[in-house]
Amino acid sequence: MSGPRRGEDGHARCPWALSTPDYVTYHDDEWGRPLHTDDEMFERLTLEGFQSGLSWLVILRKRPGFRAAFAEFSLSAVAGFGGDDVARLMTDSGIVRNRAKIEATIGNARAAMTLPGGLLGFVSGFAPSRQRRAPRTLAEVRSTSPESLAMSKALKRHGLRFVGPTTAYSLMQATGLVNDHLAGCWVR
Repeated sequence: MSGPRRGEDGHARCPWALSTPDYVTYHDDEWGRPLHTDDEMFERLTLEGFQSGLSWLVILRKRPGFRAAFAEFSLSAVAGFGGDDVARLMTDSGIVRNRAKIEATIGNARAAMTLPGGLLGFVSGFAPSRQRRAPRTLAEVRSTSPESLAMSKALKRHGLRFVGPTTAYSLMQATGLVNDHLAGCWVR
């Protein structure tokens, strides 16, 4: 199960994508694709932070709830959230109700609005200068990199939370800053 596998449609995919239709759609249509706005990057950063300690499938399935709860991930809207919003979000079963992560999301929105070049530009600045060889198996896929470590440190210096090196690397994978689709995966 470590190399690409063929799905029911005949396409070879990264094996993690084959366990549910949710993963197939995410893998084929979104994972590893570049973003275009700060709000899109804020959504991915937030979801990666909420995923820490949980299954990504839980986050994917709650994504509509997250979007509704966090004003479609509008940086300016979330930056304006206050105590009443935290209380509201703590009762919202459509999201993961973790006070520390909710408060971090609001603080991250405020901090992201101060980043030089905006959130998208700032995070994109940590893309490796050249892509490494395509991984052939899941065992060859990293969980961190020198770039994700540097990104994590820089984001933390600017006041963002829940942005450790592993979360930063997952963000890089999800947003196309690194291409970790396996060699032989049709999306690669």
